[in-house]
Amino acid sequence: MGRSGLRRHRCSRTGRARLALGAARRLLAGLLLLAGPAAAPAFPLSPAQAEWIGRRLWQNESGGTLSGLTAWNPGENFASLGIGHFIWYPAGVRGPFEESFPQLLRFLESRGVSVPGWLREARFCPWPDRRAFFVEFESGRMRELRSFLADTVAEQTRFAIHRLSGSLPKMLACAPEGERQRIETNFRALEATPGGLFALVDYVNFKGDGTFPTERYQNAGWGLLDVLRAMEPGPALPSFRRAARLVLERRVRNAPSARHEERWLRGWLNRVDGYREGSAG
Repeated sequence: MGRSGLRRHRCSRTGRARLALGAARRLLAGLLLLAGPAAAPAFPLSPAQAEWIGRRLWQNESGGTLSGLTAWNPGENFASLGIGHFIWYPAGVRGPFEESFPQLLRFLESRGVSVPGWLREARFCPWPDRRAFFVEFESGRMRELRSFLADTVAEQTRFAIHRLSGSLPKMLACAPEGERQRIETNFRALEATPGGLFALVDYVNFKGDGTFPTERYQNAGWGLLDVLRAMEPGPALPSFRRAARLVLERRVRNAPSARHEERWLRGWLNRVDGYREGSAG
């Protein structure tokens, strides 16, 4: 894959709107079945398949454990919450990664889910750092948060799918014009099977869609767009696995040495190696 690729957000609003008009009409009708009424889906996602996606996402992020719904990984400056380990920054802290937990809360509220008052009113993650987070790990507030997250697994799955549903227009808008057709073709080949669909949902929650301008090292990203661009001809899911490995290995090579990202690489590669067709109901 050439390095001339991603332009650092030279995506005009006009370009985004023009691409979105055509792409969004066709986008992931099967996925949107979970978020509300949908037209004839490209891939009809059954309730069993939706549950399979949510449980696999939870398993990948934290082994499907209750305690894993509230995590703060070593070396990170944010909490990772829910089945998708959605990011939440404390006050005064920002990083290169897109913050997704506040988006999840807004999504849940928009669907009529009752959010605990303290959580609804919090503008930032209430724990300032990892140490404070684990000091309160068994506090009443933390137990309430885990209970809330355990009770909303289905809605979190809908959010993960909703998040993916908006990714294709953004990716096409930020991709070189000559690569857009191939990127969309690869995306649609993956969404056509349960295993490929899960790979898309999981990877967007795992490493983002590749359009966030700070999610790159040495001008090379690691999001879904980067993987779709790196795919080679052949069966979609094996090609996606190989491309994801290449992109993640490149990320580790390009990362600042102080981050020691090599410590995470084995787990990342094991995760993408698990993108295979399985029993989805």
